[in-house]
Amino acid sequence: MPELPDIAAYISALEPRIVGQPVVKVRLSSPFLLRSVQPPISAVEGNIVRQLRRVGKRIAIGVDGDLWLVLHLMIAGRLHWKASGAKLAGRRSLAAFDFPDGSLLLTEAGTKHRASLYVVSGEDALRSMDPGGIDVFAADLGSFREALTAENRTLKRALTDPRIVSGIGNAYSDEILWAAQLSPITLTHKLEQHEWERLFAATRETLQLWIDRLGAEALAGFPEKVTAFRKEMAVHGRYGQVCPRCGEKIQRIRYADNETNYCARCQTGGRVLADRSLSRLLRSDWPRTLDELEALKRK
Repeated sequence: MPELPDIAAYISALEPRIVGQPVVKVRLSSPFLLRSVQPPISAVEGNIVRQLRRVGKRIAIGVDGDLWLVLHLMIAGRLHWKASGAKLAGRRSLAAFDFPDGSLLLTEAGTKHRASLYVVSGEDALRSMDPGGIDVFAADLGSFREALTAENRTLKRALTDPRIVSGIGNAYSDEILWAAQLSPITLTHKLEQHEWERLFAATRETLQLWIDRLGAEALAGFPEKVTAFRKEMAVHGRYGQVCPRCGEKIQRIRYADNETNYCARCQTGGRVLADRSLSRLLRSDWPRTLDELEALKRK
């Protein structure tokens, strides 16, 4: 799922292309994409784009008349900038937003179409779409800690809950926790003051690093290949590869369609965290340390 740095890159690429330009036409190929009824989608046509805004993991396009097009890309939705009037071809193509100098296409891979489009009127309606998580760049250490300790959650769950923190998902939470050298399953109520300071600094620095990196790419060309797996990442998507800090192999916890990647030496004191599927199979034989894990692999 595109997260804060990815959304920021999309916005950086879109601003010079569509701000100040009229929405010529909105074309929908999927009846399931549009989730609102009033105002009608046709209400935005002919109006000039005045601003772009990030609302959590959503992209909001503001046009004349205080109307907003709100896009949520979910897991597999992606944006593409094409020549004006580009065709909506294939099942992946969901919508096109036509402008005088080009068309913004929305596509979604896979069979489960979860991406959504809303048309809302006014600031209050736009704010109602915000899950309410704090903006880490507008927060201080105290408000950050207060938000994450409202409930006693694991750090991974707290960072990825959009009601707690805005814009962070599976990928960047892994990178943040690696940078902070904290275990993804540590409970928020267990952190010491110095660990909160590390986590807060790591959250801001990691996100800013990727905002800058992806923003620079967006200046060179529209971000056509947004992905949660980047070779420059320290741990996310790098199971079995070496940790860039200590050289130990990256471990993982798998659950549902996601996995958490971490370095046992850097983040958990050498303890291998139980993987749900494998630990259920191995039970008492589940390796607790890196040495036990290596010994198991040699059997």
